Amino acid sequence: QVQLVESGGGLVQTGGSLRLSCAASGRTFSNYFMGWFRQAPGKEREFVAAINLSGSSTHYADSWKGRFTISRDNYKNTVYLQMNTLKPEDTAVYYCAAKASYGLAYSGSEYDYWGQGTQVTVSS
Repeated sequence: QVQLVESGGGLVQTGGSLRLSCAASGRTFSNYFMGWFRQAPGKEREFVAAINLSGSSTHYADSWKGRFTISRDNYKNTVYLQMNTLKPEDTAVYYCAAKASYGLAYSGSEYDYWGQGTQVTVSS
C-alpha cells in the first residue's frame, strides 16, 4: 500500500501561482511513476502531468504545458506540481496518483493509488 497526501491548494487570484505537494508513505517512493490529475465541478477527471521514476522524463496534457511543472524529490518521498499563471478554468480538485507498473501513463485507470485531493480555486 502507498498512502498519498496532497497539500498546497487554496484560493489564488488570476495570474497567481501555487505549488502542490503530494507526500507518499508506505512503500519505496522511487519505485512508482507519479501523476497529477484534476476534476473540475461537473466534469470528469482529467490528466494533467506525469513523471518517471527518477524525474528525468515528464509529460503534460496540452492544456497545461508551459504553465505547470511536475517534479519529484525521491529523498523526501514527494511529488510536486508547480502551477503558474493560473486561470479561473484551472479551478478543480487536484489529485496525485502512483503507478507501480513501468511507464508514464495518462489514463487514471493505470494508476494504483490515489490521494484524497486538494482544492484549487482561482478567482477572476
